Amino acid sequence: MNKLRRTMLFCPASEPKMFINTPVYKPDCIIFDLEDAVALSEKDSARDLLCEAINSIDYSGIEIFVRVNPLYTPFGETDVREVVKAGVRNIRLPMCESKEDVKKLEELLEQIEKENNIELGSVKIQCAIETPKGVMNSYEIATSSLRVVAISFGAEDFTRELGVDRTKEATELSFARSQVVLSAKAASVDAIDTVWADIKDMEGFIKEAQNAKTIGFSGKSCIHPAQVKEVHRIFTPSKEEVEKSIQIIDAAKEAEEKGLGVIQVNGKMVDVPVIKKAERIVSLAGLEKVL
Repeated sequence: MNKLRRTMLFCPASEPKMFINTPVYKPDCIIFDLEDAVALSEKDSARDLLCEAINSIDYSGIEIFVRVNPLYTPFGETDVREVVKAGVRNIRLPMCESKEDVKKLEELLEQIEKENNIELGSVKIQCAIETPKGVMNSYEIATSSLRVVAISFGAEDFTRELGVDRTKEATELSFARSQVVLSAKAASVDAIDTVWADIKDMEGFIKEAQNAKTIGFSGKSCIHPAQVKEVHRIFTPSKEEVEKSIQIIDAAKEAEEKGLGVIQVNGKMVDVPVIKKAERIVSLAGLEKVL
């Protein structure tokens, strides 16, 4: 892991005032949305506005993604071409259902990179898993290209395809969310949880974010700035977690120097998975300080 992706804050590309306001809330990532948040009649103008913003606003320290329209629509390919030429290096591919969807985008990106003297392979992909087919194919999607850095779960389209309502208990999402996490972890890419649509229910949002961390998500998509602070609090290791992890790492180093195969910390046996987890916690804390 070399980047924090705890929060991905959506920003409609048709709202130019938000281009400046959104970075103030310090999300790890901003997702400028050219898809669902933009009316059909505004697709072209929103793209033009976004490209201008990318060229004129300093988003230093914040990773920028653009959710383009699906490639099978009249807008998708133009979205990709224009935002990449404007400097965007992360594309969120919506409604991704198979490795073929990724390969199609990958071929387009390679063509654009060659045409514009951009380093080959420098544009990365986040695949949005939003359908039952996408969930079932999530591992092959996550491993379909070296460009894939994350897969994200989208509950709204998923429940629509299932023909069920989305509930606060989220029982209907349990299998799909776990599958996306397992696929991401097996592929060594980030797993980003779905949005929480009820912006007035912060208690429900916090509960879902805590659950997302518990089952292994790397971060959570946000649709309101107020959600960013809570996700950072939940996904950032606490002082106690960091101190405990440093103890484990130090004890492991000492044991290695003495040639010991088994170690204990505070009366508990410590093995390789525990050490690796401790190293990850310390790494996360270090990245938070850097940013």
